[in-house]
Amino acid sequence: MLNNKVNQGFTLIEVMVVIVILSILAAFIAPRIIGHTDEARLVQVKNDMGVIENALKMYRLDNYVYPTTDQGLEALITKSMISPEPRQWREGGYLDRHSVPKDPWGFPYNYLSPGMHGEFDIYSLGADGQPDGTGINADIGNWQFK
Repeated sequence: MLNNKVNQGFTLIEVMVVIVILSILAAFIAPRIIGHTDEARLVQVKNDMGVIENALKMYRLDNYVYPTTDQGLEALITKSMISPEPRQWREGGYLDRHSVPKDPWGFPYNYLSPGMHGEFDIYSLGADGQPDGTGINADIGNWQFK
């Protein structure tokens, strides 16, 4: 009786062909995916600012004023003891989360009230966390989305 075993492994040439094909695909696809990460971060900033703006408007409806710069965005989470204290602060706060969101780069959003561009300004300092800058390091404010 002859034992006709079929070789069940891959040859080196077959493995090399697959690696070349995957490399070619990666060369075409990777730049497209990498280019969209900055766009995704901008979308996240815009969404975060929209959520924070809505919370600030709800705060104002209950308390007749926006939180001051000194009270900051934390006033949306915990009742501020800094003057002027909120008159009718909503139990549980104004954000669904129990913390103020951070920008996509892990930095806290900045808040000014009254703002330089409106009743209040919410802004991110960009990827570098420093004022000014260009590209992904540029400051992004809620006034840019109106």
